Amino acid sequence: MPMLARFAIAFAAAALVLTAQPPPFPRGGGPRFLGAEAGMPGRVVKNAPYSADMITETTQALPDGNRIHQTITVHVYRDSEGRTRTEQPLSALGALAPGSDLPTVIFIHDPVAGANYALNPRNKTVTKSGWRQMGGRGGPRNGHSETLPKQTIEGLAAEGTRITQTIGAGEIGNEKPIESITERWYSPDLQINLLVKRSDPRMGETVTRLVNINRSEPTKSLFEIPSDYKQSR
Repeated sequence: MPMLARFAIAFAAAALVLTAQPPPFPRGGGPRFLGAEAGMPGRVVKNAPYSADMITETTQALPDGNRIHQTITVHVYRDSEGRTRTEQPLSALGALAPGSDLPTVIFIHDPVAGANYALNPRNKTVTKSGWRQMGGRGGPRNGHSETLPKQTIEGLAAEGTRITQTIGAGEIGNEKPIESITERWYSPDLQINLLVKRSDPRMGETVTRLVNINRSEPTKSLFEIPSDYKQSR
């Protein structure tokens, strides 16, 4: 796959993690970015810097009783100007990029410069695209939302919401209704999701959490393109 095509795919996945909004609940399954439901919100957030590790664990039970368990860690940063940086193993893209030789990709979302960047640390190349405001939170179809009692997560006050969505019998060829449950814990202080739990009988259970949260200003160089990186075509 050409480098530009790889980064185009990666940018699409990065947009999900940066907006912290999950894609529409899949009607028929399929690959999805595991860190899509936690992290930074759709709008630019200033004066709330932090860095953290985003850990996503997925568990899927197979019909024969076997289980598949995967863990992926993504490093995320945000500065006081609202710039964000995401460092993720390419395996986080799952089936979107099979067999790629890139072990890690870095995304910098820079509303100040008005640009997005995808960095390839191995080849020291960077792909640039125009910046745009990310979309807002959308309500799930056929879903029921309920507010959960507040709790403290990683030392931060968090507001919880549980959304139950039902796919009616026959909508996707299913004999019986399919119910998925998503639980999100949001920090008003940092304006990010601290914890997201999702249970779907088609794909198993996914838990994404932010840990090792550091609220100090990240190093400025994290949001700059190294001078020895070349523009990729």
